[in-house]
Amino acid sequence: MMNVITWLLRIIVFVILAVFASKNLQPIELHYYFDKSIELPLSVALLIFFALGTLIALIFVRCRCFSHK
Repeated sequence: MMNVITWLLRIIVFVILAVFASKNLQPIELHYYFDKSIELPLSVALLIFFALGTLIALIFVRCRCFSHK
């Protein structure tokens, strides 16, 4: 039963993110050092930064778990 609930939540989150991405297609420009820039849709930029934040959080949680043992 818990497996069904987990899959339903995944589907709901996917649908919400897909609708969000389809509504935020306007391009944004990200500026870097030395006058470098890149143009991406807003939803792609948000997805990249969300994934990076999740990855950084997972790394810190794993490091914290290993240091307590």
